[in-house]
Amino acid sequence: MDLHRINAYSKLNNKHGVNVLTEKRNVSCLNWGATNNYPLSSIGKKVVCGRCKNSLPKPGEVLELSSDQASKFIRNSRLPILVDFFSPTCAPCQIMHIVVENLAKRRSGEVMTMRINVDQNPQLATQFMVQAVPTFIIFYRGNERDRTSGAMSEEDFAFWVASRT
Repeated sequence: MDLHRINAYSKLNNKHGVNVLTEKRNVSCLNWGATNNYPLSSIGKKVVCGRCKNSLPKPGEVLELSSDQASKFIRNSRLPILVDFFSPTCAPCQIMHIVVENLAKRRSGEVMTMRINVDQNPQLATQFMVQAVPTFIIFYRGNERDRTSGAMSEEDFAFWVASRT
C-alpha cells in the first residue's frame, strides 16, 4: 500500500480506529418515528427518512421540538426517548443541560434525547403531570417507563437512564 493510500485510510478512521464511512447510528424520524440508520460520514449533509423523506435529526443531538412535534415523536418513536422538562430560570436545570448533552452524545443510536421548556409548553408539562423541574421522563413506544426529578451527578444520571432503556 502506498503512502497516499495509508494517509487516506487514516483520515477515514477516528481516534478509536472506527471507520467513519461505514459507522452508522440509529435515529428516529421526527415525523413517523421510524428507525433509520444515519451514516456518520454524512454529518453536515442532509440525511432523510427512508419512509417519508423528511430530514432526520443528527445522532447525539438534544432535540427541541414544538408541542405538536414532541407529542407525535413521543407517541411514534421506536427508540427510547429521554425527555428533559426544564425552565430557563431554574439553576439545577442549567446544571443538568451539560449532563443531558453528554449523555445524548454517548448514547447516540440507542436513545433519542429531547428538551421541553415548561414555560413555553405548559400544556405538555400538564399532559405529562410534571410538577417540578428538572424532571426527566423515559418513554418507549409512547409509554412512560420511569421518571425522576432534580439534579444528580453525571454518573448517577447515566446509570438511571441505562437501567431503564
